[in-house]
Amino acid sequence: MTYIERRISCWQAEILCSAQNDTFSLAMATLSPTQSSRPPSLLRRVSSFFFTRPTLVLALLLAAPLLWLGIIYLGSLVALLIQSFYKLDDFTGLIIREFTLDTYRQLFTQSNIDIVARTAGMAFAVTIACGLLAFPISFYMARYASPTSKVAFYIAVTLPLWSSYLVRVYAWKLILAKEGVIGWIFETLGIQGILDAILAVPTIGGPSLSVSMYGTFLAFVYVWLPYMIIPTYTSLERVPRSMLEASADLGARPLQTFSRVILPLAFPGVIAGSIFTFSLTLGDYIIPGVLGNSAFFIGQVVYVQQGTAGNIPLAAAFTVVPMVIMFVYLYLAGRLGAFEAL
Repeated sequence: MTYIERRISCWQAEILCSAQNDTFSLAMATLSPTQSSRPPSLLRRVSSFFFTRPTLVLALLLAAPLLWLGIIYLGSLVALLIQSFYKLDDFTGLIIREFTLDTYRQLFTQSNIDIVARTAGMAFAVTIACGLLAFPISFYMARYASPTSKVAFYIAVTLPLWSSYLVRVYAWKLILAKEGVIGWIFETLGIQGILDAILAVPTIGGPSLSVSMYGTFLAFVYVWLPYMIIPTYTSLERVPRSMLEASADLGARPLQTFSRVILPLAFPGVIAGSIFTFSLTLGDYIIPGVLGNSAFFIGQVVYVQQGTAGNIPLAAAFTVVPMVIMFVYLYLAGRLGAFEAL
């Protein structure tokens, strides 16, 4: 191809590109006025409105939960507190809606003090037992169990929670009955006398384990134990292995490492678990009603007073007692760093 032919080809290419650009510019000039005059859609305008107002978006997201918390939950507690300052007329059985402390004075009778002490003592005993049982299990899960074993432990710990609460309680009633598995074991081993001696203990004994404080205690521990294991395991999992290695390098024995390194760092998790076990035991009325003897707990008194007896002010006053106990308990738990382990 000669020089002249190459120049002619270049001119033709330039003319073609220029024509294409003119055509594109003409099309854009034709379309632009139509597109610019079209108003934005409603969805785009709403999106732009909320995008420029993040505080409003946050308020709308929190409105429903805060209303539920403020009206349904806190409102019911306030109504309960107000009811506790009323009293029941012994003659007519009607509630006198006048401010008085007579209902709270009834809490300080010896029988009611025994109920509060019994409930708090059971909650404390269940919490201690759950802590003693949960710590070794949690420690093994956190330090020695393989990933596959951890999954198996998780399933084993949470498996009871998959079934109904009432089913578990009544299953324990059958296990602890006089003709149940535990009674059969004692009888087969020829140590029925030991079981009879245990059941003969005043106040906490009974005709069988299923109608005694022993049965109530065992059922409470079984039902609430998962709530202690999980926070304790989480707390132990957070203990750095480097600190254990440093303790060993400094010449600490295993027991010293456990008492001075592992236990202080895992203790907030134990306290966090104790919040669940203590509070749940404090307010439960089903287990004492199914497995206990004639001794009442706070939950049973509240149930009877607001139901059968119709003494709502006394039921409300009894409800305030575990609230005060838990307020003090949560304050002490917070000082011990329990909420950091949740």
